[in-house]
Amino acid sequence: MIGAVDIGGTKIAVGVVDDGGKVLASAETPTDAKRGYADALDRITTLLRGSAQRAGCTLRGIGIGSTGPVDPITGRIGTTEFIKEWEGCNPVKDLAERFAIPVAMENDADAAALGEAHWGAGRGRDHLIFVTVGTGIGGGILINGKLYRGVDGAHPELGHQSLDASGPLCYCGVYGCWEVLARGDAMAEWMLAKTPPGNEGQALTGKRVCELAGAGDSLARRAVEREGHYLGLGIANLITLFTPEVIVLGGSVMQSADLFMEQIRAEVRRCCTQVPCEKTEIRLASLGPLTGLIGAARVWHHRFAQAGAIV
Repeated sequence: MIGAVDIGGTKIAVGVVDDGGKVLASAETPTDAKRGYADALDRITTLLRGSAQRAGCTLRGIGIGSTGPVDPITGRIGTTEFIKEWEGCNPVKDLAERFAIPVAMENDADAAALGEAHWGAGRGRDHLIFVTVGTGIGGGILINGKLYRGVDGAHPELGHQSLDASGPLCYCGVYGCWEVLARGDAMAEWMLAKTPPGNEGQALTGKRVCELAGAGDSLARRAVEREGHYLGLGIANLITLFTPEVIVLGGSVMQSADLFMEQIRAEVRRCCTQVPCEKTEIRLASLGPLTGLIGAARVWHHRFAQAGAIV
């Protein structure tokens, strides 16, 4: 049984996951980063012990998936907007000391990629890219069953590839990157920009735009077409660069995948002329709302089980 910790900007989920990827017990607490790292560590510890007690088990290890840049080798948390008060803290070291068991941590997108690769939509595939589309765009890459890491263990930022140099400025400092063009709120921002002053109506979100498009609203349909176009371009780039066996799509925007999938596939066919793109499957994530916990548990298996191999 593996303890799992999914650290997000809004909430922290904690649970126990068995060797089949089943969550046996779980609990949540608000992240509330301003209360400080020490307070959060105490809450995580309490919830882990409570979850293990409810599951009736002794923990073999702990896996962590965390928002923002993290150092998977040292276990330190880097600079991130959502939990900036925790910069430099080391939950891997601290939880290992408290529980006297091995602990491993990865970026939350890498954790989700590992979970989907072993227990989800990418099961049995050694070359996989997981993409999450929500308030931002991120993902993880597996090559030969192992997480791809950059220099110094850096996590590739899939959402910050530039697709349109004349596009809007992203907080990362780049114009027209994938995230600023195709995250969920990009649909709402585009639709509001096209709406005559005084006719904005209720506040728009990406979810609401999708609902309006499904109901036949013409402007919302144009926003959805634009979203599908840019999602397809970014995915086509990934296929051209990596030619994976499967790309798994998750995140809140993909809950309306029926509005985008046809155009995504059309863009891939149009753009990927130099690789056998027809051999790359595009699938929806299958682990559901517990992806974070399941992925966090898989982080531990990936690091420690059979010398780090996916088993």
